[in-house]
Amino acid sequence: MKRLLTMFAVVAAALVFTGCANTTKTGAVGIKRQQLLLVSSESINAQAAKGYASTVSQAKSRKKLNTDARQTARVRTIANRLIAHVGHFREDARNWEWEVNVFKDDTINAWCMPGGKIGVYTGIIEKLRLTDDELAAVMGHEIAHALREHSREQASTNVIQQLGVKLAARAAKVDERVVGTVAKYGFELPFSRSHESEADVIGLELMARAGYDPNAAVNVWRKMSAVSGVNPKLLEFMSTHPSHDTRITDLNAMIPTVMPLYESAPKARRSATASRSSARKARGARK
Repeated sequence: MKRLLTMFAVVAAALVFTGCANTTKTGAVGIKRQQLLLVSSESINAQAAKGYASTVSQAKSRKKLNTDARQTARVRTIANRLIAHVGHFREDARNWEWEVNVFKDDTINAWCMPGGKIGVYTGIIEKLRLTDDELAAVMGHEIAHALREHSREQASTNVIQQLGVKLAARAAKVDERVVGTVAKYGFELPFSRSHESEADVIGLELMARAGYDPNAAVNVWRKMSAVSGVNPKLLEFMSTHPSHDTRITDLNAMIPTVMPLYESAPKARRSATASRSSARKARGARK
């Protein structure tokens, strides 16, 4: 099995070499990993926009879209504050056609499709009883996936895997299913975990810059752990996501890096509010 994994890695490495790039700036959290990007962002974004429109349309027809005006306004306010800072990672994202909707669904989930199409389920808000800071942590994480174009990267990875499995199986004279299993646990799953870890720390920076307490990100995963009931000793080797304990440890380690951003954000908002207030007073005095 080790020989098969090595053979697959050689094939993949040769192809990866031709498609490496980096979709974002490093930010304060220092994201520097080179990404495999063989599939165009235009094709991925077009598919996402089409899928999102269909999802929204279906939810609307079932009366499951934005059913609570106050809740929807809350989600969109938090999203807008986070989106205001995406330029720290990529300038073009400021001009994406961002959309934010809340879907009435008990599932504990939220997502951000490529190009800035956000969906938040009422289940994650209500079952986890998320505060604004915790909701910002969830949405910041999902926005980070879109900024880093993880969907595009995963699509590119799938191209490599499909080709690599065929070549490795042919060279080793074994069933493709055997090589596919080796590839899955030696390449695909760890790659997905790297996506999740990146989204965690980028989301942490986004929420800090937007003035949401980074410590709330740790609270979210504690709540997720309590709700999921998953054995914390479950091997990460078999999972597409880091364990809750690993995420909490990694987030705690990164919090000191982003805390200065959070601590300066409230001052900036108060200053802006004071400036607007002064301007209104000045206009009133002129009348």
